[in-house]
Parts: sequence; C-alpha cells; structure tokens
Amino acid sequence: MTMPSDMKAHNRELVEQFRANGGTAPDNRPLLLLTTTGRRTGQRRTTPMMFIPDGDDLLVIASNAGAPKHPDWFRNLVADPHVLVEVKGETFEATAVVPEGGERDRIFAGVVERYAFFADHQAKAGRTIPVVILRRDRP
Repeated sequence: MTMPSDMKAHNRELVEQFRANGGTAPDNRPLLLLTTTGRRTGQRRTTPMMFIPDGDDLLVIASNAGAPKHPDWFRNLVADPHVLVEVKGETFEATAVVPEGGERDRIFAGVVERYAFFADHQAKAGRTIPVVILRRDRP
C-alpha cells in the first residue's frame, strides 16, 4: 500500500466517508474511528484505523506502517487511556489497555496469522510494535 503524501488530509477524508456511510469503510475493510485526548493540547483527536475483533474487545495495532516511532494516537492513549470508539454505526467509551511481554507477543502472533503485513511492519520498525486492547466501558 502506498502512503498518501498528506496523511492528515487523507485521514480527514476517511473519517468523513466513514461517518457518511454509517460506520462502514469505503472499501469494506474493518475500520474504526478512535478518539483520544492530546497529551499536550488536551484536544480530542480522531484517527481512522483498522481493527481486529477479539471477543468483546477490539484490537488495534500501533504499527504506524512500520515507521520507527509510535503513532501520535498511541502516545495519547498511553497518557490517557479513556477513549471514544466509533465502529459499525455504534459509538462507545472504552479503556485502552496495552499488554506487554508474553501477552503482547501472543496477541501479536495471532494478529500476524490473520494479517501477515504486520510482520513486515514489525521487521522494518526497529521497535516493538504495541498492541492495544480496546475494552468497552460498562455503565
């Protein structure tokens, strides 16, 4: 996949299309919108991303397409794990959990079995790519 030259503009367009289509990605891939709170600004930031269902939870992968640094949304949710998730026409609050060690490795191996391109991202990143578990907050 070729990366867009203006990723922020690309993401804004993807968010608009997602919401206009009732929570469906234009190409029918598993997509959600994750809203985090900026760790420095305190402003809400919404990022479209692929997700993987895992029972009642959703997994998102902070691969940043194999870049050497973590994506901003990941650094934001580490600072404040309370997030908003929009998926399949539904919006809910969730808590982001970042597994470490063996648990992370086990989950990541399962992700790679389903989506091999994440192994390529890991190979070129030069860092351990985090897995994030999004757990729906219960009232």
